[in-house]
Amino acid sequence: MSKTNFIFIKLKNLIIPITFILFTIFLVIFSKSNLSAAKNGLSLFANSVLPSLLPFFIATELLSYTGIIEVLGKVLNKFMRPIFNVPGEGAFAFIMGIISGYPIGAKIVTNFRQNGICTREEGERLLAFTNNSGPLFIIGTVGISLFFDTRTGILLFLSHLLACISVGVVFRFWKRNNKVKKYMKPDKPWLPYSRALAPKATDGYKTPQHIPCNFANLGEILSKSISSAISNVVMIGGFVVLFSVIVSILEHTKVLEILAIPFYPICNALKINTDFIPAFFSGIIELTNGVKNVSLIATKYISTNVIICSFLLGFGGFSILLQVLGIISKTDISIKPYIIGKFLQGTFSAIYTYIALKYISFFNLDLVAVFNSQEKCHPVNNNFNWIAIVFCLVCILFIVIKYYKYMGHRGRRPLQNLQ
Repeated sequence: MSKTNFIFIKLKNLIIPITFILFTIFLVIFSKSNLSAAKNGLSLFANSVLPSLLPFFIATELLSYTGIIEVLGKVLNKFMRPIFNVPGEGAFAFIMGIISGYPIGAKIVTNFRQNGICTREEGERLLAFTNNSGPLFIIGTVGISLFFDTRTGILLFLSHLLACISVGVVFRFWKRNNKVKKYMKPDKPWLPYSRALAPKATDGYKTPQHIPCNFANLGEILSKSISSAISNVVMIGGFVVLFSVIVSILEHTKVLEILAIPFYPICNALKINTDFIPAFFSGIIELTNGVKNVSLIATKYISTNVIICSFLLGFGGFSILLQVLGIISKTDISIKPYIIGKFLQGTFSAIYTYIALKYISFFNLDLVAVFNSQEKCHPVNNNFNWIAIVFCLVCILFIVIKYYKYMGHRGRRPLQNLQ
């Protein structure tokens, strides 16, 4: 190993500790604004997240002790298998994920994997399109509360629904030829093992599907369901508060404005208000604050705001991504297909929203005029435009090179390590 590579690896290993140290320092430096951000995060959690998610978490836990999942599996397998290449039980994760919102879908898929209902690949396919934002948040919070328009909320929800279905169809080909064993060891859930060793009702380890719900054990089941639901909701609340503080720190340190600099020429070329760029990045980090910031930007027409919000709702943000990572960490499901799926869903959702705004008269908000109108543009000179464009091209080239190196490394691995 060369000295340069050794230094690079050492610096790479120090990134996370340095980040945590800087985060702690900024907590002290911007203590006043961070305190306000933490209070806003707690208020958001107490008034919106907790009331909307806790009942659904309890409900999904209780339903896992009934036979409804098996019934759905038998009835809907003829639809779910050819369309999404997942078992029929996946319909339960899809329906509950759409109704209840983030991150109920991830919790249900995790339960499926732990209980041997799906393989690892099927779990990754399900996770890519069943963890979605719910109608209560999209129509109620975004449509009515932020845009003051029910029609906008309905448009965003329909685009979101069509986009997640599109991602499910695309991901039906994800690792289609791989054969991974279905069950996992209860003591080490990340290690798959054969069906012959799967837990049975007579074994010491019993999954919810092997514990029938009746009046005798109803109290025990309720206690377990509520305990599990509260644990997951408290974790989500921690993420909401943490990322509210992180966004506040990034705003005060001007990091979001710095990240926005390379994108100013693109906005100038499209005649789009450059205020959207920091708001967009805040949405990439934390969904709720980002959508709120995007909706508050004044433009001649509202269509641009709606399309950007549509992408953010589909993508979900890093806050929700880390919530999902925490939930699936008890299984062998990879987070990579979820990240790809959410990026695709955000893209599909924005495209569907654009089409609806432009070609459906009910949703027509004069989209063409948005891109032809004169919006607030950042005053940059021509040299800076070229520097920013070159910077973007170098970043894209770097990502492509790293991707091909990664794929080449995978292609050189021994066959026995591909599973």
